[in-house]
Amino acid sequence: MNEKLVQILKEARHDPNLKQKLIDTKSAKDPMQAFCEVATEAGYEMTVGELFQIGEEYASNLLKSCNGGAVYPIEDWGDWYEDFFAALK
Repeated sequence: MNEKLVQILKEARHDPNLKQKLIDTKSAKDPMQAFCEVATEAGYEMTVGELFQIGEEYASNLLKSCNGGAVYPIEDWGDWYEDFFAALK
């Protein structure tokens, strides 16, 4: 998770209203856009493109290591989005 998401997570843990708004985004028609709108409203400007970039960087880093990394993605690795909500609960 990137630093901005960590800050949102910290704030949401102390602000029940923000926490609920973030959780509610999961049931929106466009969950990632709703997430960005709530984050921006809370003072953390964020775009859907930035969220995809975070996910791409996360997946790329999982495949890197000092031994060359995996040659294929491992299906049971989580992603930042699910990790964010798991940490929020």
